[in-house]
Amino acid sequence: MMRLDHLPNQRPDEHVILFLRRQWFALLTIATAVILLNGVPILLGWFYLDQTQTLFSRPIIGPALAIVASMYFLSIWLFAFLEVTDYYLDTWIVTNERIINIEQEGLFNRTASELDLAAVQDVTAEIRGFLQTVFTYGNVFVQTAGERERFHFKNIDNPEQVKEKINALVEEDKRRLSAMGAGGRGKIKSVIK
Repeated sequence: MMRLDHLPNQRPDEHVILFLRRQWFALLTIATAVILLNGVPILLGWFYLDQTQTLFSRPIIGPALAIVASMYFLSIWLFAFLEVTDYYLDTWIVTNERIINIEQEGLFNRTASELDLAAVQDVTAEIRGFLQTVFTYGNVFVQTAGERERFHFKNIDNPEQVKEKINALVEEDKRRLSAMGAGGRGKIKSVIK
């Protein structure tokens, strides 16, 4: 896990305001898919127990079915592992000076991008559907004028509150920069690891 007391390229007087991950409901979705994909074939095999035992007792078909069933169940667990890893390692960090977007892509690819708050032009919160409304989670899009048009905070808790907090931080950062007379900030930086 990333240590929040030491951010990548931490600036003087920079501190974490928000540390965000996808909402817990994403894990429930993964667990439901695993239970259904494992449970349905097992229940069908149990319901048709006589036919299943007959098929598995045949000298060529039995071992072939065992191999196919093993591959099926192992692929489900591999899918679940990849999804949980993606859930856990996708993070969004909002500080008093920038937004850091860390996205896990598969097991061995991670993209980390950072955006100065001064470059933010628009922040949009999106809640769609019954489940997102009931469980108050959704997406937040941060729009810039740079090369990468949007940062996408996927399925996070309380997107309206996050949007308001980011907007307040952007205004505060722009006031601070104009008071300092700073120019040349407000660019998106990307690091691929």
